Amino acid sequence: MSEEVIAAAVIVSKGTVLLIRRRVAEGELSWQFPAGKVEPGEDAEYAGVRETFEETGLTVGVVERLGERVHPATGRPMVYVGCEVLAGAAYVAAAEEVAEVEWCGRSTFAARVPHALHQQVQDYLDAQLI
Repeated sequence: MSEEVIAAAVIVSKGTVLLIRRRVAEGELSWQFPAGKVEPGEDAEYAGVRETFEETGLTVGVVERLGERVHPATGRPMVYVGCEVLAGAAYVAAAEEVAEVEWCGRSTFAARVPHALHQQVQDYLDAQLI
């Protein structure tokens, strides 16, 4: 297993959550939260904020750390960070990595991400999604 920790930003705004569709899917994972490697010397919360800006152009702030797990599909250690939008509008900022960005309500999210979420992430989304 790789020891590279991946930080994922769970960004909720106006009852919707931001998803990105990667140009290259990781197995079944095509639509996912903005995410990327935690670089040496940075914490997971900062990495989630940085990756969101790099991938979507959005400036976000950390609301809370939602939890950690080894992702069952990729085997990678994951840290999930709940975030709020501070500035900007989401767009494909890293076209070499990201094909689409979409704000999803509950039903669209369920269609885009049919696999089980980390329980703390699911609880966070259940409390906030329309």
